[in-house]
Amino acid sequence: MAHHRPSKHLRAARPLSQAGFQVSVHKYDGSWLVRQIRAGQSVKRYTCPECQRAIVPGQAHVVVWPAVPPIGSSSAVEFRRHFHSQCWAMRP
Repeated sequence: MAHHRPSKHLRAARPLSQAGFQVSVHKYDGSWLVRQIRAGQSVKRYTCPECQRAIVPGQAHVVVWPAVPPIGSSSAVEFRRHFHSQCWAMRP
């Protein structure tokens, strides 16, 4: 009998790795950690929160999350967002 993994939506979120190549960036709405995702690393489809267009598998982009988790949250994981690189760069 095959073992099935539980739905990823039912599992606890994986912690964000602090060992990667992210940089701290300050924008009008706070400080963010930003990680570049190369085209070869991009395997899922996301919607850019800035332009509402798709980020398709195989497209380079950035992942951003708050440098400090919001009050009441123990982790910034749930606030992680994927942006087109140009959309993120254009934000003030």
